[in-house]
Amino acid sequence: MKGKIKEGMEVIGADGVHVGTVDRVEGERIKLGKSDTYGRHEGHHHYVELGFVAGVEGNKVRLSANADIAVTLEEEPSGKPVDL
Repeated sequence: MKGKIKEGMEVIGADGVHVGTVDRVEGERIKLGKSDTYGRHEGHHHYVELGFVAGVEGNKVRLSANADIAVTLEEEPSGKPVDL
């Protein structure tokens, strides 16, 4: 699955809602572009664990969680808490 995820692919929640756009895969996480991220935490990169990927369909990465839940599961590389 990891090899199928490419830069520029759309990441969507299980509900079909846009979560972000793939910047690149780093280790076991998808790094989302900082200018295109669902929710209030814009202006910096967010990460989604590859374990939440349900599948890759065409140019879309579908997650196993709805967009609003996926955003709360994102991590930042510094380990700092994310404001909710």
